[in-house]
This record gives sequence, C-alpha cells and structure tokens, in this order.
Amino acid sequence: MTLAREKALEAEYVMGTFARKPVEFVEGHGMMLVDDAGKEYFDFLSGIGVCSLGHCLPAIVKAVSDQAAKLIHVSNYYYIEHRGEVAQLLSNMLNAEVDVEHPEVWKTFFANSGAEANECAIKLARLYARRRTEEAGKDAELAPRLIVTLAKSFHGRTLATLAATAQPAKQEAFQPLPAGFTATPINDVEALEQLFATQGDRICAVMIECIQGESGVHPCTEEFIGAIRRLTAEHGALMICDEVQSGIFRTGLPFGFQNFGVEPDIVTMAKGIASGIVAGACAARASIADTFAPGDHGTTFGGSNIAMAAAHATLTTLLAPGEGARIQEVGAYMREQLASLPHVQEVRGFGLMNGIDLTHEAPAAPDVVAAGLEAGLVLNATGPHTLRFLPPLICTKDDVDVLVERLRTLL
Repeated sequence: MTLAREKALEAEYVMGTFARKPVEFVEGHGMMLVDDAGKEYFDFLSGIGVCSLGHCLPAIVKAVSDQAAKLIHVSNYYYIEHRGEVAQLLSNMLNAEVDVEHPEVWKTFFANSGAEANECAIKLARLYARRRTEEAGKDAELAPRLIVTLAKSFHGRTLATLAATAQPAKQEAFQPLPAGFTATPINDVEALEQLFATQGDRICAVMIECIQGESGVHPCTEEFIGAIRRLTAEHGALMICDEVQSGIFRTGLPFGFQNFGVEPDIVTMAKGIASGIVAGACAARASIADTFAPGDHGTTFGGSNIAMAAAHATLTTLLAPGEGARIQEVGAYMREQLASLPHVQEVRGFGLMNGIDLTHEAPAAPDVVAAGLEAGLVLNATGPHTLRFLPPLICTKDDVDVLVERLRTLL
C-alpha cells in the first residue's frame, strides 16, 4: 500500500495521537529501513531504542517464526518454554557487576511495556512498605506510600506512570492524577537530603532513570545516585531504577545503573528486551519480590510465548563475549565524531545512547530530523535544539561515519 493511501486511511480511522513523519516503512534489514518507494534509510532511532539487534536479524526471525508455528498464546495460568530461562538470564545480568560470591537472586514479572513494568514496580514498592509496617505491629494505614521521582523524568503514559513523570506539560490535561508522587531536581543532593529530612517517614521508594532519555540523554551524577542509595537505605525505602531505555546493553553494560556503582532494589525494563517484539519486565530482589502473592498483580499478554522466544534469542545474542565492549567502543567513537560537527555545543551519553545540543545558530532540531529523512537518515529530536541517537546495537563505526557525514551537510 502506498504512503498516500495509508495516510488517508489513518486520517479517517486512527486516533491522532502521533504527528507521524511523511514516510511509510515497509521493510528493514540490519541498520536499514526501506520505504514504500524502495528508498533506503540509515536508522539511528531503532524504534525508539527497541530494535536492539537491528531489523529482521535472522536469529530473531527464526525464533519468532518457529515459536509461532508451535504455540502463540496460552495465558499465565500455565508454564511455557523460555520464561524461566529469560528470568534467569535477567537475574544474572542484574548481578553482573556485583562483587560477592553468592548474590541475591532477582525475580521477574513479565509485562508488555515500560509503563506496565513501572506500574508493577509502584505496586510492589507500596505493598512491600505495607507488609513491613504490618510486621512491625503497626496499623497498615500508616505505611509510607510516597514515591519520589526526578524533574523531567519519563516513566510512561498510564495515569499512575504519568503522575510519576515529573513534566507538568504532559500532566495538565489529565488531572486529577493519582496521588502519592513528588519530584526532586536531578543531581541536587541538597534538595534530596532536605526532602528526606522533612518527609522521610512517608517515602516508600525513589524511582529514577540513571540516564534520562526522553529529555535528551541527561545522566545523573554518581554523587547524586549514591545519595539516593544511601538515603533510601537509611529510611527503609526502596531504590527503583527505570531501565526501559538505558537497559539491555544500550550503554554497553547490561543495565545503565551499572555505570554508577549502585545496586537498586527494583529494576524495570522493556524496549530492547525482545528486539522489536512487545515485551517488558519488572525485576526485584527475591526478598522484595516475594512480597507479591498470587492475585496481587497480573497480565493477560505479558510473558507470552512469542515474547519469551524473542527475548531469549535477543539476550543470548547480546551476552556473547565482547559484545558489550564493542557497543561501548562504537558509542565512544560516535560521541567523538558528533563533537566534531559544526554548531554542536554539548555531547552526552553512554554506549549507544547519546544526545547532542545544537547552538541557536544551527537549524532547529525538528528541521534537522525532517531534512534527515530526505537525506536517508532516521533521526529524533527531543527538543528545539536537541537530537537523540538510539541506533540498533549492531551499529558500527562505518555506520557512524555515514551519520556524521550527512549530518555535517545538514548542519
């Protein structure tokens, strides 16, 4: 079907929640996308960090097609292949940087998206605080329920995760939102300490992105993340890391928090976990995860046969020796080359999660994205002067050279 016909159908029958770019992609292979006219594009967004292994990697295609030919769905009332294996892989990945002989096992709830994974984390944190309050012989209604997030964070678009997303512009139209969330500035240790000093007995968890993605790739400082870990431990609260965008080797390490020398209590993930197949997950240390009992949480589609087959193939591929180091090397090269471009005033990032700020003399970032499509680049703007780069993790230095050459012309 042509782009013109697809646009006409969507205009009449699809809710207008996205301002789509004027292109219809119909095929993909590796780093490349192909539109309905046969034009090829280098993809430096990968479905917003989703297609970890690029487009249509044979190992993923085979895993999904083989599973679809056997069994597509049976519900979470039953055991299926791969779910336990994927959970074990995630537990090992979460403990990859832990320097103890027998680290605590992590247990996983499988969902369908980052928002669902974060909803699970919110429920688990509040239930854990309630159970601890009851075990202490206190009225369960006195349990701490407040969850602290960071200004300019992004945790999802359900009502609860939107309440956790500390961006008033995104929240205003949907008030009233669920209560029980408060925000603190990113990298402001003094403000964080003051918040705990005044409301510490009400706080059950702090939920953060160690590297904020939607705002344009803004990392927390190691000092700030260390302060979160210290203060949550002192007050019996949990530390939740939202790894939806920075996890699954996006930074070269299994999870973004591992770049900062901390060990959280709950970790959420989605996007790149199944290389394009819908999947999400919330993992918690076993001592916390065991707070959940059957019936406390659930999902119809989460952890489905197809999703688990794709996730297993994705994770085993990314866990190959040297793969993480290669991602870090290419990412460092990308940042070095981006810094050489005209009108680039700041470069930020880890691995293949990078952002740049353009000077006011440069074209506006959305205009660069539009011109990029014409030049055969799939790019992303997160603000008037900010570009974000989330290429497939198979990206090479040669691919970076193509990006930089074309960007140099556009800028």
